[in-house]
Amino acid sequence: MIKKEVIKLLNFYKNSLLNDTVPFWMKHSVDKEYGGFLTCLDRDGSVLSYDKPMWIQGRETWLFAKLYNVVEKRKDWLKTARHGFDFIIKHGFDTDKRMFYSVTRDGCPLRKRRYLFTEVFGIIACAEYGIASGNEAALKCAKDIYRLVIDLYNIPDSLPPKYFSEIRTSKSHAMPMILLATTQVLRQIDKDPLYKQIIDKSLSEIFDHFFCPKEKVLLETVGLNGERFNSPEGRCINPGHAIETSWFIMEEGRYRNDRDLINKALVILEGSLEIGWDKKFGGIFYFVDIEGKPPEQLEWDMKLWWPHTETLYALLLAHHLTGKQKYLNWYKKVHQWVFRHFPDKKHGEWFGYLHRDGTLSTRIKGNMWKGPFHLARAQLFCWKLLESWNQK
Repeated sequence: MIKKEVIKLLNFYKNSLLNDTVPFWMKHSVDKEYGGFLTCLDRDGSVLSYDKPMWIQGRETWLFAKLYNVVEKRKDWLKTARHGFDFIIKHGFDTDKRMFYSVTRDGCPLRKRRYLFTEVFGIIACAEYGIASGNEAALKCAKDIYRLVIDLYNIPDSLPPKYFSEIRTSKSHAMPMILLATTQVLRQIDKDPLYKQIIDKSLSEIFDHFFCPKEKVLLETVGLNGERFNSPEGRCINPGHAIETSWFIMEEGRYRNDRDLINKALVILEGSLEIGWDKKFGGIFYFVDIEGKPPEQLEWDMKLWWPHTETLYALLLAHHLTGKQKYLNWYKKVHQWVFRHFPDKKHGEWFGYLHRDGTLSTRIKGNMWKGPFHLARAQLFCWKLLESWNQK
């Protein structure tokens, strides 16, 4: 990529993050009355539900702390991160030290799930806020939750099984993927030897159990030893998840200066794009059956915001690390499709859910799953990657 293109894209991502995405959430999301964030929002930012998904409380707290840490020491960003952190600490935890999935506006528990994703985003929220504020209690909280998650994941029967375990045992690609990314965040705090152990184990699981060498993609669900199930769930590919995993692995390869690891990640990226790209309408399918059979999910052909944000960063990173034109060509194709369909030019931020042909499915900006994370993270990471590129 020539320097002129780099500077243009750098400014594009910087401006879209700081003058569009971040202002939308700061204006509409901060709950000044009860603490925390309101994230179930209509197109114009008006509130659709006052219930609060706790994992998005963690994601939004992480974002504002991250902005403070890597962009500018702005007091309003640190204050916003503290606003989320305080709500998490006050209302996020059950007596068993696990976290609630959702709470009422004033923090009363509504739901608790068997999955560990709320805890994972609690970890990165506490870690990033602790770095930003110098709050040692926040850093300790991050490590305490992390140890709990590792124990629950590693100890058999510590969590309710998805199936009757005497009939079928399974595991999800999402767990080694998210443990890899979470540990990469925690590694900023200290040099605990546990971090490398968890990252090595996560990488081993991803490649040995979820990776399909023939198709060059990652399955979402397999048996405990990587067995493939002959069922819609067992054949399910989530291209966005796999592409997100690919850039987590690329970042690990960059951290370790391990070219072989980067090359393995690139195989996943390419295979996921090949199987996931909609050749008729453009954009990335939400789900794909590895054998080309009808996916079980009725929303399989929808185009969601987050797989596309992950793909933008993964392709930029791939081009940055290799210099290969094919990744830049893919990036330009994805970029063109994405910015023609997702941004809301009237009210700011992005729509999250499109039909297969790119037309709008729903106008909402936030719900129990969509909040200020994937888009803002991609904008920030693309900006900073391009900035480092420009400084060479």
